[in-house]
Amino acid sequence: MFVTFEGLDGSGKTTQQRLLAERLRDEGRDVLSTREPGGTELGEAIRDLVLHGGNVAPWAEAALYAASRAQHVEEVIRPALERGAVVLCDRYVDSSVAYQGMARGLGLERVLELNLAAVGGLLPNVTFLLLLDPALAAARMPKTRDRLEREDDGFHRRADAAYRELAERFPERIVTVDGTLPEDELAEVIGDRFALAS
Repeated sequence: MFVTFEGLDGSGKTTQQRLLAERLRDEGRDVLSTREPGGTELGEAIRDLVLHGGNVAPWAEAALYAASRAQHVEEVIRPALERGAVVLCDRYVDSSVAYQGMARGLGLERVLELNLAAVGGLLPNVTFLLLLDPALAAARMPKTRDRLEREDDGFHRRADAAYRELAERFPERIVTVDGTLPEDELAEVIGDRFALAS
């Protein structure tokens, strides 16, 4: 089972990934919890470059994320799925489509095509998309922000709109959840939806 968590920075996806991992481990499941960009030595180096480096051109940014993802799938995700683990990933292809494809204006289809090639067509069984108003998400972010978190409000509104469009386009895979719910209630909703999907 391959599960991803998506949403704006500040939406609570990382917390919900951790809570679902804890719940599944308590049930005796083999769980791999990982993140993007990152998850591998190469991926973590790319993460540092794109989130904490200087200016990165939009297509260079998209290509770097795709490169990190290709390594992640090859080295970590596919082997874990093959051994029967539940893989929980904080961000995946949908992030690139939302942020680079739509918010940066590179085009949904073009960025999706690049990423599907990079991951050999591997998509999650289910994606939990935590929806939260961009202004509220921004208020939850730390004072010290990375390069993408520092983008203007318009950028984050475009990413939010992109996520909502993806949810409409792929309703069989993307489960939208209310990011304003209290943490424990949200965890219960996600846990129940996971049980239905597995």
